[in-house]
Amino acid sequence: MPVFDFSLLVSGAYHDMLLAGLWLSLQLLVATLVLAVPLAVLIALMRLSTFRLLRGCSWTFVEAIRNVPLLAHMLFWYFGVPELLPDTFKTWLYAGNFEALAAVCALTLYTAAYMSEDIRSGIRAVPQVQFEASRALGFSFIATLRRVVLPQALRVTVPPLISQTLNLWKNTSIATVIGAAELMYQASKVETATFRSFEAFVFATACYLTVSLLITGLAAWYQTRYPVRVL
Repeated sequence: MPVFDFSLLVSGAYHDMLLAGLWLSLQLLVATLVLAVPLAVLIALMRLSTFRLLRGCSWTFVEAIRNVPLLAHMLFWYFGVPELLPDTFKTWLYAGNFEALAAVCALTLYTAAYMSEDIRSGIRAVPQVQFEASRALGFSFIATLRRVVLPQALRVTVPPLISQTLNLWKNTSIATVIGAAELMYQASKVETATFRSFEAFVFATACYLTVSLLITGLAAWYQTRYPVRVL
């Protein structure tokens, strides 16, 4: 009998379990990005608002989210939030794939809080004179943001946003604590069923490393192809 048996990774039910876990992890990554980026832009604009109430609400959100571990967010959304709902609706949630939904909620808020600070820094990197010149030319406040400020700010912000995407990809593994059947959860199930710890976790490690290197490569390509320039 060989010391390492990688056949379970390339065929059979265990192979399918691991691939299903990888697929769910990628889905968590994409779903969170789609939700977190617009939310982060909104929060960043609120942080820069002239209205004290908006600034206060956005500051409270960012600090409350960033200063609590992601693990606590995961547990709160999976165990805490359903307790506020009627029993019928709570039962319906737990009967479905609520683990993935709770993970997306936690990851979205956590990621948006960090991304909003990067976007806010990017907006502040655009010289104020450009905003004033746009307003003098007759652009409305929204049009100035959409046509002049945000395009430059987002270009400056893309490298740190890609870095946050890398952190998000690794953070998807924390969803295993609430039973989301992502990559680490499935690797643990395979290890429990087969006692092949090395093979199962080598597969998971290789997947995390491959996707992480792709994201890092994307960041390097972007910085080479589009060097940061703010006029």
